[in-house]
Amino acid sequence: MKYIDFVDLSYKPKSSDLICEFYLEKDAKSPLNYRELAGGVAAESSVGTWTSLTTEKPYVRKLAAKVFSIKGKEIKIAYPIELFELNNIPNIMSSIAGNIFGLKDIKNLRFEDIDFPEQIIKSFKGPEHGIKGIRKILKVYNRPLVGTIIKPKLGLVTRDHAKVAYNAWLGGCDIVKDDENLSSQSFNPFYSRVKETLKMRDKAEKETGEKKVYMVNVTAETNEMLKRMNYIKKCGGEYAMVDILTIGWSGLQTVRNYNSGLKLILHAHRAGHAAFTKGKNGISMRVIAKLSRLIGMDQLHVGTAVGKMEESRETVTENVKACTEKFGNLKQTFPVCSGGLHPGHVPKLVEFFGKNIIIQMGGGIHGHPQGTIAGAKAARQAIDAAMKKISLENYAKTHSELKYALEKWKK
Repeated sequence: MKYIDFVDLSYKPKSSDLICEFYLEKDAKSPLNYRELAGGVAAESSVGTWTSLTTEKPYVRKLAAKVFSIKGKEIKIAYPIELFELNNIPNIMSSIAGNIFGLKDIKNLRFEDIDFPEQIIKSFKGPEHGIKGIRKILKVYNRPLVGTIIKPKLGLVTRDHAKVAYNAWLGGCDIVKDDENLSSQSFNPFYSRVKETLKMRDKAEKETGEKKVYMVNVTAETNEMLKRMNYIKKCGGEYAMVDILTIGWSGLQTVRNYNSGLKLILHAHRAGHAAFTKGKNGISMRVIAKLSRLIGMDQLHVGTAVGKMEESRETVTENVKACTEKFGNLKQTFPVCSGGLHPGHVPKLVEFFGKNIIIQMGGGIHGHPQGTIAGAKAARQAIDAAMKKISLENYAKTHSELKYALEKWKK
């Protein structure tokens, strides 16, 4: 089969097909026309290759992917479900997002979106808890959840790490989490950190009368991750955090499958995502979000549309949809926004995301002029003001912590 044989613009996708959307730019030196190149993407990601084969059998043609839409530089490809092993994300991604990125005839290729047939969706577990389950555990139903990341992200010894967490909970944070590169370094070993920080969580719960949770980063070699998850459960923790891209899809599936017995809430950190998602080459965050939800992440960073990270409102909206819109019978993944946020951003975040968002501030809490407790209070005050539809400036007149935060960051 030639590349052009993989193009059929009259084809109507079957309900059992897996559908992918790509942005495709042809290299100026390529001898292929655009249709041929689009067919090349379909060929190389299914049953075809660069030349005719003596080994090709008639039945193989039935498994050929088909380019069924070309609009400008956007192409859509339908893949027969038989091409894939169920419940195997590494296989699916090796197929549809593998060698095609290296074709010399392509200048830019971006994997924009993916839609799964029902049979593939049913083969995965999806989130254990989802938005409703997490809210039930935290007993917070009518506002965004507020969290913080321990800062500095590395360097604090275990005792000081636990104290910072305690202060954040005391000030009003629902959630405290490790940052993506805190693992089990000599200055703050994992098992000591879990034990000491959960002690501080218990103390904060007694003093505030509120449920508090700690997201512990378990990212490591796979067997060690499972060991760490067991320890969290043994110590009474509710959360495990994983850096989903650096542990890989196989490791992530192992974590989710193992968690069926532990039922921890799984928090997905997307460290390294911009290597895939930024620019005209790579894989969109929307695809990563769908894969994460399919496998079973309860929470996922989706961007902010404000703050220090580069993502448009349109992109973040699509990420949120991937986490929350109907996806077979899978539960919703709780969207998380973080990255350069402070209390002054809260009204825009609530306007944009609504109440079903976890707002995490690191420097925006620990950088407060009066310290972490005041920073956490300011974050909660900003959320309370937004939910009451009161301007931050007016709310700050009777809430000094918010007043100092607004003065420092000037929105």
